[in-house]
Amino acid sequence: MTSIRQATVDDLIYMQNTNLWCLPENYNMKYYYYHILSWPQLLYVAEDHKGKIVGYVLAKMEEDEPAEQHGHITSLSVLRTHRKCGLATSLMTSSHARMTETFDAEHTALHVRKSNHAAFHLYSQTLKYDINDIEKGYYADGEDAYDMRKYFKNRPDKFLSEEERAEKAAKMAAEAEAAEKAEAAEAAEAAEDGAVEEAAAT
Repeated sequence: MTSIRQATVDDLIYMQNTNLWCLPENYNMKYYYYHILSWPQLLYVAEDHKGKIVGYVLAKMEEDEPAEQHGHITSLSVLRTHRKCGLATSLMTSSHARMTETFDAEHTALHVRKSNHAAFHLYSQTLKYDINDIEKGYYADGEDAYDMRKYFKNRPDKFLSEEERAEKAAKMAAEAEAAEKAEAAEAAEAAEDGAVEEAAAT
């Protein structure tokens, strides 16, 4: 049996180990301490029956927009051996609840790789996050990220049906794909023009 509980300082090293095993985005220990010392209410771990940490959520409250309280999911990870058991959903909903109860958060946000289809499905279908924007080259390797948000209250699109929400997400994804194709075509055209100019010069 696996349980969800609030994280403690003693859990941080195991959270970091889980992160290193599962994700390409890694953080030094100072960053984990920053989260737990600033927002201890928002960090949760999944612990198996032997006391082993098999998953975690690292979250915080954004400080750059004091007029609108909102949270941010910094990192979520579950060991491969314990996936498809609902742990990621439980970790996220636990952190969401404390964001609203403790900080009266309007919404929370996160970034996810465009290629991470499993995570995108979790956020969009299970946890009801919506795509807010697409951030080009967000990750260190140059991959784009979906900037996603989940509104707890005063949600701008709260009257949209599930079909309308899905259509909105599909439209944004299609627009991003079209933009990528246009950029690729421009790059190919520029390369072709350069080759022609080089040939003419010789």
